[in-house]
This record gives sequence, C-alpha cells and structure tokens, in this order.
Amino acid sequence: MVQQDPKIKAIGEFFEAYARYDLDGMKAVLAEDIAWTIPGHHALSGTKHGVDEVVAFFDQLAKAGMKAETFFLEANEEYVVDIHRGYSTEGEGKVDTTWALVWHFDPDGKVDRVLNLSGDQHQMDDYIWRNYTLAPLPTRLA
Repeated sequence: MVQQDPKIKAIGEFFEAYARYDLDGMKAVLAEDIAWTIPGHHALSGTKHGVDEVVAFFDQLAKAGMKAETFFLEANEEYVVDIHRGYSTEGEGKVDTTWALVWHFDPDGKVDRVLNLSGDQHQMDDYIWRNYTLAPLPTRLA
C-alpha cells in the first residue's frame, strides 16, 4: 500500500474542513504567520497575513456559499499544487471557475504561504463587488 504524501493529506484535511466551514479544522493546517495571497481588484483581494486574517477571509467566503471540488493535487519537497473548481451558491451573479493554488509548507509541516491563481479573475472581481461592500469612510481607513 502506497503512503499518501503528508502534505497532500494536509490539503485534503483543509478542503474537508472548508466543505464544513470548520474554521478550527482549517486553522489546524495553517502556520500562525501564514501569508495567503488572493488576486484581483476587489474588496477581498490582497495578501492576508496571519491565521486570523486568513480565517476572516474564509468566513466572508462562507457568506457566498463558496464550494470547492478538487481534481488535481501534486506535491514535491516543499509545495503542493491543487487545481479545483471553485463556485458560489449564494448572492448576486456567480463564480464558477477553475482555481490553481500553490501551497508552501514550512519545516514543521504547516502551510505558511498560499498563492491563488484564478481561471477567470474578472468573474471573481465582478462577483465580489456585487455582493460585498466596503465600510464607509472614515471607518474604512481606520
């Protein structure tokens, strides 16, 4: 019996927790000082620093009923690449596109960097602007 790479197992556990919106289960895979980069020109884009910011981002995605169906996972010494269908089930408009994520693991086996790559960034930008509003000024700048 072939043993599964522990990094791929960790990403599988992350996606299982994500499917349940189990934030503690998601956090279990992430390093405290993680940097998670979300592409785009929208209110949720940019690099999230630290596990609390990453979890807050996923908490917002839960409001959109975002789902992921992974169809490719491959690992080497430090990285896992995952390709999945990511789609919304709530809100105005829709997101239904392919995403590629590059996951980097620290020496302790925790994910310390993630880079998201979107198959249709314009679709995601449009969806976020339709469904999420920025806080009004001056609160937004606080």
